[in-house]
Amino acid sequence: MTAVAPAGIRFHHGALTVAAGALHTTPLGYDRDSVPIGAPLPLAPSAELVHRLSGCGEIVVAFDGKLGDTLLALSGVRAVLDWLQLRSVRVAVRAVGPYAGLIARAGLITKPQTARPSGWRAVIGDRTGIETHGSEAAVRLVLDPATPPCWSSDSRAHPDLPARHYLALERRLGIRLADSTPFAPTLATGPNELVEELRSVGWLGGLTLAAITATSWPERKDYTVRRYIALAEHIAEAQQAQARLLLIGGNPADGLRITSEVPRRHVQALRVDGVSIDHLVDLYPHCHLVVGNDTGLTHLAAMACSQNGSSPPVVGLYSRHSHSKWRTGLPHHHAVATELSDLMHQGDLCPVRDAIAADTDVHMDAFPPAVLAQVCIELLNGVRQ
Repeated sequence: MTAVAPAGIRFHHGALTVAAGALHTTPLGYDRDSVPIGAPLPLAPSAELVHRLSGCGEIVVAFDGKLGDTLLALSGVRAVLDWLQLRSVRVAVRAVGPYAGLIARAGLITKPQTARPSGWRAVIGDRTGIETHGSEAAVRLVLDPATPPCWSSDSRAHPDLPARHYLALERRLGIRLADSTPFAPTLATGPNELVEELRSVGWLGGLTLAAITATSWPERKDYTVRRYIALAEHIAEAQQAQARLLLIGGNPADGLRITSEVPRRHVQALRVDGVSIDHLVDLYPHCHLVVGNDTGLTHLAAMACSQNGSSPPVVGLYSRHSHSKWRTGLPHHHAVATELSDLMHQGDLCPVRDAIAADTDVHMDAFPPAVLAQVCIELLNGVRQ
């Protein structure tokens, strides 16, 4: 579902299928639905890549860059592992770097082996990770978010980065792989000390909202604490409930800091700064709704999956970049976007890379809390399912 909000911004449902003719796409080169899993594609594979991967006994997953880029690239790791499984190539898989724990939660690594793996080593990750860990590797696969295009096949577009990475590797490896949309893996969750601490002081019991205040670009992407609290007030009034708002900040290197905001009429707000990504993965599924800009912590919320397989609706706010590319593709990960973001989505463009200036200087103030609240209320009430 795509709907126009009163202020001219648009809501894009996470489960929306986008027709290939609506976007600037690159044809995948085959109708994916008509090719059986494991069958050769009607395209020539990358012969040297296939040869080298077939001789690998170890895969090292190495991401050292941005959290968001890493999360949206994990589908590329899955594509390689799916290919190896279909080819009956047995490998040991391990992760290194700051995101090793998240990669394990995504189910992408094998149990440690006592014997040293035989064969070549392949390193998959971002450019920084591969430069650090890939000097002796026979295969170095860089998963760069700027590289894969928006693919189209079977009359539908695949604009999200997890789909782009997965399908790009499927084409190069030459056989129909097992996965299908959505291509992003989810992150397993479990018991957590921070969750239990919050629950012990009365949080997480009623209407619990989370808002991502962390951002790598405050001048363009900071929705501000003031707007988030106003948003929560609108939601609480409509739901006739007392809302508890978790304001999630970044900078885990500075240590965990939890402070209370001044209570409002319908909202109690808690600032949670410096929380680790492992804590956040376990915390997010206990919220009823998560809202944030297009940043890594928002993508993390969308990929966090409770033990019963459920996830809360996640709403990303997109003022400049493509709302479809910079999303997980998971059905509960939605977008509220400006006209500029829609243009980037349609043309598969980047305002930074392609030096496209906006007609106005409107950024996160494009999303009035009252208008955004209406979208959130409908998601909470199941209207936009």
